[in-house]
Amino acid sequence: MSTEHAVLTVRGLRVDIKRKDISNLHLGVYPPDGRIRVSAPLGVSDEAVRLAIIAKWPWIRRQRERFAGQQRLTPRDFVSGESHYLFGQRYRLRVNVADGPPAVRLVGKSTIELQVRHGATLTLRQSVMEKWYRDRLRDVLQPLMDDWQRELGVTADFWGIKRMKTKWGSCNPETRRIWFNSELAKKPLGCLQMLVVHELVHLVVPSHGEDFAEKMSQALPDWQSQRAILNSLPLAHDSWDY
Repeated sequence: MSTEHAVLTVRGLRVDIKRKDISNLHLGVYPPDGRIRVSAPLGVSDEAVRLAIIAKWPWIRRQRERFAGQQRLTPRDFVSGESHYLFGQRYRLRVNVADGPPAVRLVGKSTIELQVRHGATLTLRQSVMEKWYRDRLRDVLQPLMDDWQRELGVTADFWGIKRMKTKWGSCNPETRRIWFNSELAKKPLGCLQMLVVHELVHLVVPSHGEDFAEKMSQALPDWQSQRAILNSLPLAHDSWDY
């Protein structure tokens, strides 16, 4: 699919434009800071895009104000007593200093135990926790991917997990490669399922147009509410969006 990229400034705000082989113009405002993105048909002029944005300005302003007021998580120091999340559930972190390799495990229903050697740096503690989160996320993603590929009749040639600063997930329909944001390990399972279906549907419908929304609603009727939940949850101290 042919794609052209451009940038406009409208009323002092940057607007990212992707022109594609699609029929209709689509406008989105994304957290955490209200980034404005437009998908437009090939051949639509900058002026036409500008007029479309101005026509939706009250809605754009409301979305940006909502994101500005959204709660942010503070940076973590990975010390005992901190709150950490796994699939939407809150846990207290307990750091256990001991000989042996670093490890993380769940203790009971409310505690995550991080075992490290004496003198372990913040960077090491964070690295150990991030690996544990990736492993837990993969444990949940694998059956979801298997089930939904079978349900939708599609197959991804590759899927993986990585830290992403601008998206919860991504799909390249041409290479059939899908990536999931490692931060999803901290979000509710319903949101995770929505992301799996969302990226797999992109293998059939690359754009976010009416066909995409219809396909999503057929597969997962509550997908829009799950997306709203994901976008309303506290954001990491980094920037994430979807």
